[in-house]
Amino acid sequence: MAQTPSLAVDAGAPSTAPVDAGTWADATVTAVAAPVWGEPLPDDVLRLELSGEQVRLGAEAFTPARAPDSARLAERVRGRDVLIAVGDADTFLAQVSDALAVLRTQADGVWLQHPDAPVAYRVVLRDEQGFRAWLEEVAPGKLRVIQRADGFELTTSVGKLPGPDRNGPSVPVRGGRQDIATLRRELARLKTRFTTSDDLCLVPSFGTEVVQVARALGGTYVAPREGLFDTLCLVYPTPRAAPDADSP
Repeated sequence: MAQTPSLAVDAGAPSTAPVDAGTWADATVTAVAAPVWGEPLPDDVLRLELSGEQVRLGAEAFTPARAPDSARLAERVRGRDVLIAVGDADTFLAQVSDALAVLRTQADGVWLQHPDAPVAYRVVLRDEQGFRAWLEEVAPGKLRVIQRADGFELTTSVGKLPGPDRNGPSVPVRGGRQDIATLRRELARLKTRFTTSDDLCLVPSFGTEVVQVARALGGTYVAPREGLFDTLCLVYPTPRAAPDADSP
């Protein structure tokens, strides 16, 4: 039986390349601080603040899981660029799926603001069906980052990038924190192999905090305004059907 080709991105790397942790035990040390890079906050955008299942736009509040609020939000954002900020560090991706579904179909463009610095990331929103369709496209690379509770799993069309533990993530958490510095370095190395791959999908587990999603997107930049990819895709869970206005 033919074996799946391994993703040996170290092959041919310069001897001066930084060396990552070699063992799973090393993943318990504190992550190296990584500067926050991205794009300047965009002008002339609507600023939405997410908190749990609620969305605020100026003085207006919406609960997009309810059909009437979803329709009102769609009307406000239609044809506009939108900047998403998160006011609650405990807001999870699964809680904002209804809001993201509205933005995907109605907004002209969507930006996600970093929680720790005045930078943002323009993202293409894809639900689960859209992500599957993207994977089925015939193109080299298909680079994606699976954001897990225990770290980042880097996957391409030819396999997963191995980490310190063969059964663990490619870039494990360190000292309980995401290792953005190592994620940034490994994505840069993958980009040197898949030079024609201009897009990347971030696929967080649905229990991931949205602020952590924004921090992960910072790993796709190697300098201010210098992203590794032309297009960043954010995959979100398909929302449940919105209840009718008379539903409890």
